[in-house]
Amino acid sequence: MWIYEFDFGVLDFIRENIVCPPLDVVMKIFTYGGSGGAVWIAVSLCMMFSRSKELRTTGIMMAAMLVLTLLFDNILLKNLIARPRPFVQRPDIILAISPPGGYSFPSGHSCSSFGGAAVIGMRIRKKAVRTAAWAAAAVIAFSRLYFYVHFPTDVIAGAVLGCALGLFCVWAGEKISVSIDRTNDG
Repeated sequence: MWIYEFDFGVLDFIRENIVCPPLDVVMKIFTYGGSGGAVWIAVSLCMMFSRSKELRTTGIMMAAMLVLTLLFDNILLKNLIARPRPFVQRPDIILAISPPGGYSFPSGHSCSSFGGAAVIGMRIRKKAVRTAAWAAAAVIAFSRLYFYVHFPTDVIAGAVLGCALGLFCVWAGEKISVSIDRTNDG
């Protein structure tokens, strides 16, 4: 099937041309930081405890996105599609990290990371913060390919789903916020 040729072609290219011990260290930091949405949970909590109402609202939107990611990506789609991970399909591959459990499609790391970057991208005015969020999301997603634990199509699907969930949470959060403000003014 052509999709598997594409997916394994990309993974094999990365493994043969990019993987190296010094980069393993950097990629482990990003892949473990993205585990369970850890870095995005931390960012969300920091925002929720901020003095700024705008940051608190953004933190709540991000927390909502993370809950939706858990439900739609990790619980619903992964189990519905049940795609085996690439290293399961190629048991000769030796991983540089502990093999993750569960199914491959879509990538939860990519979903939570791009969802977090989408929320930050829509809500935070500072360009450097937005750029850092998108860069972190991209490196976290790439780390999943680097370690041969997700297919490129898993990462792409996770990124698209994450962006959609992030945009939805910003849209819904702004609608709710406006509604609350109108209620309080009246």
